[in-house]
Amino acid sequence: MNNRAVTTVNAPAAIGPYSQAVAAEGLSINVSGQLPIDPATGEFAGDDIASQTRQSLTNVKNILAEAGASMADVVETTVLLTDIAEFGAMNEVYAEFFSEPFPARAAFQVVALPKGAKVEIKAVARV
Repeated sequence: MNNRAVTTVNAPAAIGPYSQAVAAEGLSINVSGQLPIDPATGEFAGDDIASQTRQSLTNVKNILAEAGASMADVVETTVLLTDIAEFGAMNEVYAEFFSEPFPARAAFQVVALPKGAKVEIKAVARV
């Protein structure tokens, strides 16, 4: 895919593995928010934010693969956390799944997520 990071010194620099914006061409694949559910067991992959982030992103990766895309095609993500204090630990795992140009990203703390999850991640890819 021909994704291009858009950066400007006239806005704050990215402070993590994300781009200020991404210019992308092609067909859009919108992946619904993914909870950290292991499809083999129907249960959460673990109780901690790292294992839950890893499973949520693995689910995104597997859905994209089925659509003929990869994590390299992701241009935008939204991360929902029940505790923003766990952002750092989530961000470490998140960085394992993406390389430059990093997708644009927003992260929010929410009151609750389905099934009591700690994280939910949605993505938009272009192929």
